[in-house]
Amino acid sequence: MDYISTRDPKRTPAKFSDILLGGLAPDGGLYLPVEYPQIDDATLTRWRDVLADEGYAALAAEVLQLFVDDIPTDDLKAICARAYTTPKFSDPDIVPVTELEDGLWIGHLSMGPTAAFKDMAMQLLGELFEYELARRGETLNILGATSGDTGSSAEYAMRGRHGISVFMLTPAGRMTPFQQAQMFGLEDPNIHNIALDGVFDDCQDVVKAVSGDLEYKAANRIGAVNSINWARLMAQIVYYVSSWIRMTETNDQKVSFSVPTGNFGDVCAGHIAKSMGVPIDRLIVATNENDVLDEFFRTGAYRVRSSEETQATSSPSMDISRASNFERFIFDLLGRDAERIAEKFGVKVKQGGFTLTGDPAFPEASAVHGFLSGRSTHADRVETIRDCWERLGVMVDPHTADGIHVARDLRDQVSTPIVCLETALPVKFADTIMEATGTEPDMPERFAGIMDAPRRVVDLPNDADVVKDFILDNIATK
Repeated sequence: MDYISTRDPKRTPAKFSDILLGGLAPDGGLYLPVEYPQIDDATLTRWRDVLADEGYAALAAEVLQLFVDDIPTDDLKAICARAYTTPKFSDPDIVPVTELEDGLWIGHLSMGPTAAFKDMAMQLLGELFEYELARRGETLNILGATSGDTGSSAEYAMRGRHGISVFMLTPAGRMTPFQQAQMFGLEDPNIHNIALDGVFDDCQDVVKAVSGDLEYKAANRIGAVNSINWARLMAQIVYYVSSWIRMTETNDQKVSFSVPTGNFGDVCAGHIAKSMGVPIDRLIVATNENDVLDEFFRTGAYRVRSSEETQATSSPSMDISRASNFERFIFDLLGRDAERIAEKFGVKVKQGGFTLTGDPAFPEASAVHGFLSGRSTHADRVETIRDCWERLGVMVDPHTADGIHVARDLRDQVSTPIVCLETALPVKFADTIMEATGTEPDMPERFAGIMDAPRRVVDLPNDADVVKDFILDNIATK
């Protein structure tokens, strides 16, 4: 399996282990397989048996083997077995699926060590990084940006790992107290938290600016854990497969997914799973008030917002107005035309965006790829959380509430069962839960005392050069 950049018209091939450590392509594009592997009925049946008999980790190894040909099969199986295990994940199913109400289910992605769906990819990424670095005798300095959950998931996956340092940018004052406590309370010397003077998109821009300095990136072994890293999406494909299996009895049954998203990574994994032949019907994009993705799927206009226009909401992990993974989907939508992608994402996005309104490809976003979309407001989230708690006895976090609200709004357009992908446990957003229900969310035992831990965080200006200097002072050593 070879990989290509979304912006490279020459389609220069790269191997998985190389793009794993590199993250962003040298031309600024994102890596994708040369072509998606195609699965047949026999494969689906085998996967169904593997999940039932051997569990989630074994299924993950089966799926990942389609994308990874430069790691021996036995090693890949061992990596997956270390990544997806209990008690690291609090449920032996790893991703259980439960019914919320008639026609609507919840895929529980928050069973991991930081109670967020990002653990599903990060735990695998930590194992892959450590394996590949040991194989090469190299070190890695991970630079990432987080609007909430990516940072803590990455840090918990990488803490204490030999030869790895993590530098995580956060938008100062934009995360919940629990999210800050999870990250800033870590005392591992290889973890470095940076509170940047800006919003998440500013943090993401700094990551791209540092990664775009190819000489600096190579000299200092800069890698990525944000969803620009292909391995993140590859890992997420697995829970679409496992959720489909848990929801069906035969291979001709389809399932739809409602996915709360800001950066388009989670739902992009669903798009790839569907493109491979997993029987997925609809992919519902659920946004909050920062509705750049909903606007695109309704109108064809991808209109990025400025930092000043990006609203601070009660589902803060989705307070994003430039969805970095969106480039991967548009690459597929436009027939994998790298020159058009380079023009749109390398030039037009910097000028405020682009439109596909009137382009023959745009209707295919729904008709062929199955996308629907909707948005949610704070009032919608509060009412959804209250209803789920008081009427159904289920407490959900604000992001999952976005997904439930939009799924309910669009249910008459979907003929198959809808699985709403959970994003986090309610404890991470206690203020909104209290507003909606008057009840404090349960604090899992593994987080006892987390709010009282001392904080380790450095305040830096929104300046890529300053961040570069900080990295140089704290880089990983062999």
